[in-house]
Amino acid sequence: MPSDISFLASLKLELAYFSGLPWLKGRGAGGAGVILRFERVRPSRAGRFQPLKSQEITPQFLDRTIGALKRWKFDIVSMDEVCQRAVALAAPRRFVCLTFDGGYKDLMTSAYPVLSRHDVPFTVYVPTAFPDRLGEAWWLALEEVIARENRLSLVVDRTERRFDIRSTSEKYELYDFLQGWMRSLSPPDLSTAIKDLCMRYSVDLAAVSREASMDWDDLAKLAADPKATIGSATVNYPVLSNLRDADAQREVMMGRAVAQAAFHRDIKHFAYPFGDRTAFRRQHVTMAAEAGFASAASAISGVVQAAGRTNLHALPRIAWDGRQRSLRIMRVLLSGVQFAPVKPTRTS
Repeated sequence: MPSDISFLASLKLELAYFSGLPWLKGRGAGGAGVILRFERVRPSRAGRFQPLKSQEITPQFLDRTIGALKRWKFDIVSMDEVCQRAVALAAPRRFVCLTFDGGYKDLMTSAYPVLSRHDVPFTVYVPTAFPDRLGEAWWLALEEVIARENRLSLVVDRTERRFDIRSTSEKYELYDFLQGWMRSLSPPDLSTAIKDLCMRYSVDLAAVSREASMDWDDLAKLAADPKATIGSATVNYPVLSNLRDADAQREVMMGRAVAQAAFHRDIKHFAYPFGDRTAFRRQHVTMAAEAGFASAASAISGVVQAAGRTNLHALPRIAWDGRQRSLRIMRVLLSGVQFAPVKPTRTS
């Protein structure tokens, strides 16, 4: 199973906390503030094979995080205020903005009670095909297939491939390989590949996607909360860099149009699906601006600078690794001190 995070990486960040380096760096490293990126919020699960655990936090950790942010004297702000602070001179206190990607059902069941109790603003980025029950959460279906099976076969690049996956480490290796391969496919080829895999191993892709996602009733409840900001994350949550420009532009614009029609309000904020450096390109930043969004958030690590030094349509965010539970490490990352990433290790 995966270790919490590379021991050396954790140790480096823990030592940085006690060294005082982040506080000596001060605002020069920390900028105006930080946008935190979360995905799933749900209770811990048993099981050795959890390839997406890095994208999950527990409601208890979310509660501890918000409590710590208040103790550390961060201003917890909305995305509207992020945009305002990013173009103004630095405020006396740094900000943190809480954002949640994917439109997962457990945001409503596990995260929202915590957010409401703390009475803090937050932003949810919604890919609109999922509440419409048309989205395909292929990454979750892939996890379920590999978790069930000891042997697996499928067509990869027009060649039938067979894999023995009896050990946990073999399951992780295959998940990493197939997840990377599927992310490189065009949307039609990706849909064909995951449907073929699910049909072979009797996994209901539609049910997996539906059960994991909020519906429009859930989203309406969130939208009624003045602390909640509803943002767009396209329609189908594709890797934009795999699309032709016209198709990417359609995803960006239609995601906003559908959300605006559903909520009867201006949808001003956008997040690039997946959001890392391979998921979108410069032309997609232009598309987000031309679509009328006030901001567009990536998953590229960094802090938001004041006085217009950060592009509002390529906002950096700090994604929290859910395998890590140390608030000391969180404090170092929020300071803006950057360390070379160390690849997490996995042991069977």
